Amino acid sequence: MKMKSSQTLLFLSCLLGVTADIVHQYIAINGCSETDGEMMFGLEGEEVWYADFINKKGVEPQPKFVDHMSIPGAYDTAVGNQAICKQNLQTARRGFKNPPLQLDAPHSTIYPRDVVELGVENHLICHVTGFYPAPVKVYWTRNDENVTEGTSLNVPYPNKDGTFNQFSRLSFIPQLGDTYSCSVTHRALSQTLTRIWDVEQNQPGIGPAVFCGLGLTVGLLGVATGTFFLIKGNECN
Repeated sequence: MKMKSSQTLLFLSCLLGVTADIVHQYIAINGCSETDGEMMFGLEGEEVWYADFINKKGVEPQPKFVDHMSIPGAYDTAVGNQAICKQNLQTARRGFKNPPLQLDAPHSTIYPRDVVELGVENHLICHVTGFYPAPVKVYWTRNDENVTEGTSLNVPYPNKDGTFNQFSRLSFIPQLGDTYSCSVTHRALSQTLTRIWDVEQNQPGIGPAVFCGLGLTVGLLGVATGTFFLIKGNECN
């Protein structure tokens, strides 16, 4: 990871487990800034555990059907590491004479997790990437009204270029006419970054398919009408 600024300290630990045929990638992140902190363990590019310092607990974000990794005492260790990290941060800032913070603005995309079916529960995913420093804040709306229930935001994960990415998820039930938005704020942005997702435009069988079906119906009616007049004409001869 390239050094971005002394105002954020990140300690990365990467370990490759090697056997005759398999290579595994493990990553541990312990980082802090003046206002935020992070401790996370990952395996094969996926988070397996992270510290939720707001709710004061450790979180295992994998689905229920996955074998979860047990890390006894991990949250207490994370709290202790944050105190050390913030102390080291102050020492580093004094040593580097408070250099200006380099900022990278995020960009985002929004998409459904599964194929959209009306009335069937799904998840909208807002992927935010390319930003520095971490984290970002993500806000959801449904039909221009703020939504907090059914939302989640994972911890920042490093990209190869030293920037970060985060995923936010919203559980929802698609209904015709509904419009959703994912809005992102970050200190590198002069204004909120917003992406819009519309149920009707992303529902199979709506839009172009409707017009194709209508065209086929009209075409069949035309064939039937032509056949009728052809038969009547033959009867008159």
